[in-house]
Amino acid sequence: MVELKTDRSIDEMYAAGQVVGRALTAVRDAADVGVSLLELDEVAHQVLRDAGATSPFLGYHPSFAPTPFPAVICASVNEAIVHGIPTGHRLRDGDLVSIDFGAELGGWVGDSAISFIVGEPRAADVRLVETAERALAAGIEAAVVGNRIGDIAHAVGTVCRAAGYGIPDGFGGHGVGRLMHEDPAVPNEGRPGRGMPLRHGMVLAIEPMLIGGGTDGYHAAPDGWTLRTNDGSRAAHAEHTVAITDSGPRVLTAR
Repeated sequence: MVELKTDRSIDEMYAAGQVVGRALTAVRDAADVGVSLLELDEVAHQVLRDAGATSPFLGYHPSFAPTPFPAVICASVNEAIVHGIPTGHRLRDGDLVSIDFGAELGGWVGDSAISFIVGEPRAADVRLVETAERALAAGIEAAVVGNRIGDIAHAVGTVCRAAGYGIPDGFGGHGVGRLMHEDPAVPNEGRPGRGMPLRHGMVLAIEPMLIGGGTDGYHAAPDGWTLRTNDGSRAAHAEHTVAITDSGPRVLTAR
């Protein structure tokens, strides 16, 4: 069931989303050669504490996972697509890092992700990250009253495929509200004009995930959480929480 949020609820979700935006900015600023993923997790955790917010990631235990998630960020490096568990791994020059983060404040959740390169970037990685951001922007542009879920999916997928990138099947965006994952699902590829109509008050996480090698294959790492590309190519992930409103899409996790 899809819950339509009131305008007041959307304002409250914006407050949660701004905690997310501040944390992702702080993590990106702290990321450097030699910094560990656990140190980045602590940076994000401190933003939560300072805001009086909590983490919907920490302790999250969906049916596919062997253990509860042990951190407040997902930190996915190079060939890791999403759901990477922060470890003592220290970032190296040229690493491509994707950080996914959520915050719960006042009973509402915000969810967002960024990808960036540490140190000297490879041209191919810059293009991959820029395409993920363009795909996200295209999805947000399609998130208007009167369109359908398929219009968002088509907009995202068109940008990804036109650039020659793969899209991991079965993973995409979702509704956001009192919980981190709510209805409806928002695929990263689809047919325009299909699926649920978009209405004022719907709040969606739109999140392109791109595989640099152009194939769609992925597998779960031994930790049961991290998804990695089958071909060993690098991946990028971008995400915003977006409210559908009569005056157009409102990005609640804007940084």
